[in-house]
Amino acid sequence: MKGLFVTGTDTGVGKTFISCELVRRARAEGHRVFAFKPIETGVTGEWGDDQLALARVSGSPPRGTYRFALPAAPLVAARAEGRQIDLGRVEIDLLSGVEGSTRVLLEGAGGWRVPITEQHGTSELARRSGLPVLIVARAGLGTINHTLLTHEAIVREGLRVAGIVLSLRPEDDPKLAQTNAEMIAAGSGIAPFVFPSLPEL
Repeated sequence: MKGLFVTGTDTGVGKTFISCELVRRARAEGHRVFAFKPIETGVTGEWGDDQLALARVSGSPPRGTYRFALPAAPLVAARAEGRQIDLGRVEIDLLSGVEGSTRVLLEGAGGWRVPITEQHGTSELARRSGLPVLIVARAGLGTINHTLLTHEAIVREGLRVAGIVLSLRPEDDPKLAQTNAEMIAAGSGIAPFVFPSLPEL
């Protein structure tokens, strides 16, 4: 199954926005996409905002294994409710969802080192998915350091980095973003996409 595991260099870098764009473009090419954010925190209703956004663009009901009210790392949010996250349950939901799909997008919670259980973080979720990892990062100041550190951590754990996307916002300087992309390419060997440019899902 072709697809991507989307992680970020930090919270609020644009993971869900980029994920939705990838899903939208894949569907425009005729693909049936399983878009899945298994764990979301800071949820005030039945479903999280990110899970609802992915559902809208994929044309499917909302999908998610865990939802927590506290806007914190999944492990912390689960503890606050006296609950534990079982990554085995996430795997079951993932395998169930991919049936009949031609593309898969799995979005992590927060950044690469965010703790999910007592033993594991986002990296274990990515490993179990078997999907290559797409890094989403800010386009502006600070992104070179955060992106290269994230890239190094993923490679060190033996997982494949499918690409890097710098999420360019209206207030960002495009020239600075391009310079940042060049520095990241020099340090990682991967030329980042600067949104609105994106890889294929």
